[in-house]
Amino acid sequence: MTVRFGLLGAGRIGKVHAKAIAGNAQARLVAVADAFEQAASSLAADYGCEIRSIDEIEKASDIDAVVICTPTDTHADLIERFARAGKAIFCEKPIDLDLSRVKACLNVVSETNAVLMVGFNRRFDPHFAAVRKAVDDGAVGDVEMVTIISRDPGAPPAEYITRSGGIFRDMTIHDFDMARFLLGEEPVAVTAHASVLVDRKIGELGDYDSVSVILSTASGRQCLISNSRRATYGYDQRIEVHGSKGLVAAENQRAVSIEIANGQGYTRPPLHDFFMTRYTEAYANEIAAFIETIAKGTRASPSGEDGLAALALADAALRSVKEGRTITL
Repeated sequence: MTVRFGLLGAGRIGKVHAKAIAGNAQARLVAVADAFEQAASSLAADYGCEIRSIDEIEKASDIDAVVICTPTDTHADLIERFARAGKAIFCEKPIDLDLSRVKACLNVVSETNAVLMVGFNRRFDPHFAAVRKAVDDGAVGDVEMVTIISRDPGAPPAEYITRSGGIFRDMTIHDFDMARFLLGEEPVAVTAHASVLVDRKIGELGDYDSVSVILSTASGRQCLISNSRRATYGYDQRIEVHGSKGLVAAENQRAVSIEIANGQGYTRPPLHDFFMTRYTEAYANEIAAFIETIAKGTRASPSGEDGLAALALADAALRSVKEGRTITL
């Protein structure tokens, strides 16, 4: 079976998914739609697909599935449109910035029995997936504490900050999903702290650039999340699961994994400096999982409900900062 794709959005993340689709033998990129003609033309030329409007992709009989990479405020409307059109849907996170809007959208997905997968790509990173497998295999015993460190090399531009929904809904949301992926239980309490330490302009726009979050489950399991918009040494992505029998961890990845030892000491190459290079395999595996879901008729994972749960944690974290207290879910 070959899944025929329509791509909505030819920006940075759209290019990532176009590459993943093109690299999969069970997929074919049929068409791309983008409000910016030059972006669509460039991607179409790179991958040999057509340029079509969203309306044309919605009605097309030669397209089985869509990948939504448009701005966040369009996601829910597009999911509903393509659910009603009978297309399988892959949508970048978040579905929307408002919980009630996400719930309404998921009602449409349920009513139409549509396939919806949400883009939490880190679940598909080989290193993070191996951590989850070690946990599932009982290698560390009962999970007790999870630590997630996620720090960007630099802050995004101001224009992005104003549309992102804030650091908790934009950046930490990936870590909230990873926490749920690794804890084995749903968090029931959220305590968050946030500061502006990197760029005062971020604070002037009503956001934060340095945050810490503690999640707790009903049995007492804990997850500590540390985020920063500045890591001078590269793209810092680490996780650790501590349990009753031991610990499993995934370290930072480098473009080249070597170590040099000489009179000056031990040195290693720098970390990846961008999510597009750090998570190349994850994006490819993510699209492969989506294709398998379509082919086998299984439930998509991460699902729309996973997207809803991560957004609820993001909202609770922001509320915790604003109110200076732990939020019970």
